[in-house]
Amino acid sequence: MQFYDKRSFTRWVLIAASFLIVVAILWNTYNFFQIFKEEEREKMELWADAQVIFNKSTLNDGDQALTLRIITGNKTIPIILTDSEGNIMNTNNIDDAIVNGKDKLQSYLQSIKKENAPIEIEITDNKFQYLYYGNSPLLNKLKYYPIALVLVIVLFGAVVYIFFRATKMSAQNRLWAGMAKETAHQIGTPLSSLLGWIEIMKVDNVDETTVTEIEKDVHRLQTIAERFSKVGSEPALKALDIVAETEKSYAYLKSRASKQVAFTFQAPDYPVMVLLNPELHSWTIENLVKNAIDAMKGKGKLDIIIEDREKYVKIKVSDSGKGIAKGQYRKVFEPGFTTKKRGWGLGLSLTKRIVEEYHKGKIKVLTSEVGKGTTMQASFPKKQ
Repeated sequence: MQFYDKRSFTRWVLIAASFLIVVAILWNTYNFFQIFKEEEREKMELWADAQVIFNKSTLNDGDQALTLRIITGNKTIPIILTDSEGNIMNTNNIDDAIVNGKDKLQSYLQSIKKENAPIEIEITDNKFQYLYYGNSPLLNKLKYYPIALVLVIVLFGAVVYIFFRATKMSAQNRLWAGMAKETAHQIGTPLSSLLGWIEIMKVDNVDETTVTEIEKDVHRLQTIAERFSKVGSEPALKALDIVAETEKSYAYLKSRASKQVAFTFQAPDYPVMVLLNPELHSWTIENLVKNAIDAMKGKGKLDIIIEDREKYVKIKVSDSGKGIAKGQYRKVFEPGFTTKKRGWGLGLSLTKRIVEEYHKGKIKVLTSEVGKGTTMQASFPKKQ
């Protein structure tokens, strides 16, 4: 617990430090923006003074050259010079497409009026001109720099979050895999004992039907233990008849399901070879059938149909249960998603992983209608 608290404290310190760094960068950027803005204001005031002096024409040739140099030295800041009535007299550093369009130029003038206060130029007594100027390209780039910076930081934060989330999920997966393997190991000991007791029952001439049924359940427990031992490991796949393997699981589940569930099984009458892990495939069928029975609350019609296509074998499990809303078609495969009061919501998530990651197939909700039933479909690539 103490280690967790230290780690949590360190995380919050890093977050706070990152926040302070971002605030400091944004504050400095804002200050730079204001400094450049003031410098451009001073340049424009100098330009206005030079314009006044040049208009008075009282300079000698050397001073006049200096004044012209100041006036023509502005290469970046867009300016519009107007008379006291607002008529445009001169423009500089403005795109020709704007200058040549009267409406565009007036619109541009209104936009730069919002950027900077105009500079009043006194030409003669009670006669004024007004200098309007916009921000230079450099200042405009600097203005948008904080936005770009924030977006980069948000992107960086998202990448870090995804990384830590993936790391956490990986750790959780390793934990679950370890627990599953340990469970399989623990189940193994009493199973060995049960197998011994079955042999004793045979010697003691216990009713053969009873012994056979107990054997089936013990073998089922062995299958479950093997399933758990394979969690987190790459399972071995063998070329097997998917019809026969599915029918085995179907027969076992049917014999132990409620008699109020009407089962039907339709499949090709010939072997269809697929690369399968028998224990994991049995788990897939079991999860699909049990979900269907739960959806029907133990009463209804359940159909298993195997279709042999050119490249894929499709297994459809249909029920007459409560159905699934269309917006939940994808959610049913997410870990933890369940509509039952009891359950962890891991069945279909594990099924999806078994079908798609281990057997390179596909699983989906084929059709569903609320109140009428659902058809799940698992597709497996055929062995070529």
